Amino acid sequence: MVSSEQRRRQLAREKYERQQKARAEAAAKSKRRNLQVSAAAVAVVLVAGGGLWAGGVFKSDSKSSGTAAAAPTSTTPSSAASPVNVKGCTTPAPGSPNGKQWKTEPAMTIDTNATYTATLNTSCGAVTLQLDAAKAPHTVNSFVFLAGQNFFDHTKCHRLVTQGIYVLQCGDPTGTGTGGPGYKFTDENLSGATYPAGTVAMANSGPNTNGSQFFLVYKDSPLPPNYTPFGKITGGMDVLNNIAAGGENDANQPGDGAPNANVVLNSVTTAKS
Repeated sequence: MVSSEQRRRQLAREKYERQQKARAEAAAKSKRRNLQVSAAAVAVVLVAGGGLWAGGVFKSDSKSSGTAAAAPTSTTPSSAASPVNVKGCTTPAPGSPNGKQWKTEPAMTIDTNATYTATLNTSCGAVTLQLDAAKAPHTVNSFVFLAGQNFFDHTKCHRLVTQGIYVLQCGDPTGTGTGGPGYKFTDENLSGATYPAGTVAMANSGPNTNGSQFFLVYKDSPLPPNYTPFGKITGGMDVLNNIAAGGENDANQPGDGAPNANVVLNSVTTAKS
């Protein structure tokens, strides 16, 4: 026999569970509506370091700086799950980011008349870049400097946006979207900037807040000209498309979260050619 008190508790528990389910469904519906925003609104979120994660802005460096997100932003989704196996991706090379920090932007050492290339050796395959030193000298100089310091090695690509802006964001030694090299530098090459598939650009948290976070565009993106484009992808688009096909794992914000693939930059090298 079930006592009246037991029955009362059972009914109360069932009511509570119905309420929780209704709230979860309402929240999910609201989030789906929020994803129906215009491309322009989405583009506002690619932030680096302390910016919005879902709105479209990129934030790139420490919570006092920024990245690019939906416009590249840089906050980590609270509900991000552990990475899952994605075909073509392997266990990252052993090692941890060195986390070096500098107070000021590195001195200009590159030859702005030369061509520079970069190779991102990721746990999901190699991606090669051609860097535009002529149009973005400070950006390329910083990238070459950080690569030479092994700053990018063993860092996780912490953000994948599969709706609206189509980017994979990397370059944060903390893997949270809030880290950077300790310095910021000026925007470049923004006049008439567009972000077709194959673009490499900087994430930021506002004007002239570039640090180390950057993003790779794997599908034509409607971002506004707020993120310094400094190169193009010359090889490995299949790697990026495979990572994108694996999806992201933020249940609270579908389409913008940590990649399901455990994408780690095993090493990043640059060369003058």
